[in-house]
Amino acid sequence: MENFVVSARKYRPTSFDSVVGQHSITTTLKNAIRNNQLAQAYLFCGPRGVGKTTCARIFAKTINCFNINDKVEPCNECESCLSFNNSRSFNIHELDAASNNSVDDIRMLIDQVRIPPQVGKYSIYIIDEVHMLSASAFNAFLKTLEEPPKHAVFILATTEKHKIIPTILSRCQIFDFYRIKIEHIVNYLEEISKNENYEYETDGLNIIAQKADGSMRDALSIYDQINSFSRGKITYKNTIENLNVLDYEYYFKLTDSFLQGNISEVFLIFDEILAKGFDAHNFILGLSKHFRDLLICKDQSTLQLLEVGNNIKDKYKQQSVQTSSEFLFECLTICGQCDINFRFARYQRLYVELSLLKLCQILDKKKSSDELNKLKSAGQKQPEKQVSKTEAGPAQKKAPQEDEINKVKEPNSYGKYFATTPSIKKQVKNNSPDKKDLNENKNKNENEKYNADADSVQLAFTNEKLQKVYSDFINSIKSDKPRLYSTLNTIQPKMVGDYIIELILSNQALLDDFNKNIHQDMIQFLRNELNNESIVFDIKITENIENNTPYTAEEKFKHMLKKNPSLNKLKQQMNLDFE
Repeated sequence: MENFVVSARKYRPTSFDSVVGQHSITTTLKNAIRNNQLAQAYLFCGPRGVGKTTCARIFAKTINCFNINDKVEPCNECESCLSFNNSRSFNIHELDAASNNSVDDIRMLIDQVRIPPQVGKYSIYIIDEVHMLSASAFNAFLKTLEEPPKHAVFILATTEKHKIIPTILSRCQIFDFYRIKIEHIVNYLEEISKNENYEYETDGLNIIAQKADGSMRDALSIYDQINSFSRGKITYKNTIENLNVLDYEYYFKLTDSFLQGNISEVFLIFDEILAKGFDAHNFILGLSKHFRDLLICKDQSTLQLLEVGNNIKDKYKQQSVQTSSEFLFECLTICGQCDINFRFARYQRLYVELSLLKLCQILDKKKSSDELNKLKSAGQKQPEKQVSKTEAGPAQKKAPQEDEINKVKEPNSYGKYFATTPSIKKQVKNNSPDKKDLNENKNKNENEKYNADADSVQLAFTNEKLQKVYSDFINSIKSDKPRLYSTLNTIQPKMVGDYIIELILSNQALLDDFNKNIHQDMIQFLRNELNNESIVFDIKITENIENNTPYTAEEKFKHMLKKNPSLNKLKQQMNLDFE
């Protein structure tokens, strides 16, 4: 039985021209060889599986080749090339810095560098994962890296460039490798499939390329996995089944249901997705990407950003025609809010279903808003009908004045628009016989205020409701942030306006801690639980410093110093300082 060789090794590039997706880097290296301008040290950095070590090996093989061709590629016929191909070259040394990261390992390398090459011009030292070297090992390596023997060339490779000390970086020519594009990975997989006589669908290869996330090595590993699963027949269906990827068809069906406002169909599709084991949060992220791709299809110039197969791309084009840009913007906003607040939800499935419900109602809300605007426009054009005193009946007397109902909305100081409620005093003055009805309306307005905007509803809330929701939030941070919990538990929020909540903190340090850690989370939690997006904080610091509870170490020391001044002398004698 023939030994199986994985595709990542079998189809590893052996020449500069066969390297995928790194044209600028390979061109620079070839020009350096052609012009005989080799540096003493190179640093290849970039994500995993993009060809760093592969390019290092090809570069090492080429500069030692005796018969370099016009394309600056190794001949594969000379003694140096043959020894390299058979893995018996004594001129190319590979070192894994992850397991050889001590000072002693570097000292052995330095001693080895002094030995000239047996065959060829150069001794090449490829150090992989060089960021794993210890600080002392880096320092021991500095002098040799700066002034190596003429026959020595160092090629360092790393996935974490930021961990390498600047003194090493300054001694190297740095090459940043890119993530390989999806189209390049697909083309390479197509060539391999033709060489292996495998049946394939381009859409299936495209899913493999997306899953690889720019890494050719990952793509080839997934490719072998799919081949084992499908017995050499790579289809879109087999690929998504093996990789547990949600089919695009679900997103297309959901979008059609959103456009039709079919809530039942949406809930059934979502239940089927969960039954197949897909995570609700990942589903929302995938749905957001779907809306983003539909928006991209709106403009021909951005169509190239759509990284899917040709068949699926045609479906995106068709559905993008059916959806407006305003609809997609609103969908992205709702999905974004769901993504942000998902971790705060106690019943996460219900929270996602509520977001899906909002998506179904986008067009209905827009239609209602358009009809309301038409009615208002029609009402403004009609002349006012004069009614005589004898025609005015009791029902007409009780109706509020038309100018109060159609009163122009005015923005408050926070940029939100609220419909102004009819003036109670004016109603009493104009309709004095109906004081009882006006009192009932007044009590009702005090208990519930609302936003008359057709696009959104801003529900009012009582101070008791605010206290309860505030208590729920600080209880939720009790385990993660015990210090903030103990401080905020003594503070009572207070409503100073319709949707303005006043918080009084004891000092500036507490305010900074509050703003840095939980300000955004708290306000979003209150908005969600109280169903009101207009809530804002008015945060103040207590003016009377003497009555403040000491918070920082310095404040505690000053507080103790007032009771016992001799503590300052103790602090100076023992040379103490705050933590």
